[in-house]
Amino acid sequence: MCSSIPADSYVINMMIVHTVQVSFSTFGTREMTVLTFTLILFAGAYSAGLVGSLTGLGGGVVIIPLLTVVLGVDIHYAIGAALVSVIATSSGSAAAYVREGITNIRLGMFLEIATTAGAVCGAMLASVAPAHLIAILFGSTLIFSALNSMRKKAEHQVPVSSRLAVKLKLPGSYPSTSGPISYGTKNVIGGFSMMGLAGMLSGLLGIGSGAFKVIAMDNIMKIPFKVSTTTSNFMMGVTATASAVIYLQKGYIEPGICMPVVIGVLLGAMTGAQILIRANPKKLRIFFAVVIISLGLNMIYNGVVGNF
Repeated sequence: MCSSIPADSYVINMMIVHTVQVSFSTFGTREMTVLTFTLILFAGAYSAGLVGSLTGLGGGVVIIPLLTVVLGVDIHYAIGAALVSVIATSSGSAAAYVREGITNIRLGMFLEIATTAGAVCGAMLASVAPAHLIAILFGSTLIFSALNSMRKKAEHQVPVSSRLAVKLKLPGSYPSTSGPISYGTKNVIGGFSMMGLAGMLSGLLGIGSGAFKVIAMDNIMKIPFKVSTTTSNFMMGVTATASAVIYLQKGYIEPGICMPVVIGVLLGAMTGAQILIRANPKKLRIFFAVVIISLGLNMIYNGVVGNF
């Protein structure tokens, strides 16, 4: 007895199992074998992990334009693959930050209530939203995130916490060369609301939304930048998992796409971490921010002209 296969799932499986039709504006339409498709996807995922690690924006900002614009994959499957890569990269790096004692786990788990709820709503919305509108929103988010990554970050050190923050036990401390540094927390409700928006964008667009999470903790809640970035990284995997469950139920998680993406992004992120230690991070971030802005503009253009 043959089990029924949803039409969309059948199309993507045929693309992986047999050949992939990719349209090139200059060279016309070409056929690629599974091996060629996988190798191109792996190389692109490696580059995505490298760029994401150097800019702090994650690999999804490159993976989704690669899959949709270059390889012609439906944007929903691209988002599903990007979410899986976010889970993998966040899990690896978050463990290191937790061991070092920088991540505020209690704060992260509290804010995850908002991001997880937002992620589920965003993922459900993505399944019914037109692809070209998702592409335009994705491109706009890329540009905002890239510009935000180049912004000079001020180190906040709030000595006194708000009453709600103290009641929830959100203030903490992180290690430094001169000993533990304590910090306070403010504007809990404002930060919680911003996290809901960040989670919705993560579920809708398949990215970690780290820029919005850092804004919530750094700008609104006045948490030190080092703590906000590491706690944001800790939260990304949980947020992406909530979204990925919805995409899995909808049939948008395709193993043939996800496997090379996850491996490539992980290896690229590891390479990026090594480069970041020896290179000038400011110059690297400016260079790759320009690249990401270009990708964002390209996604907006393709969304406007209806290429999705």
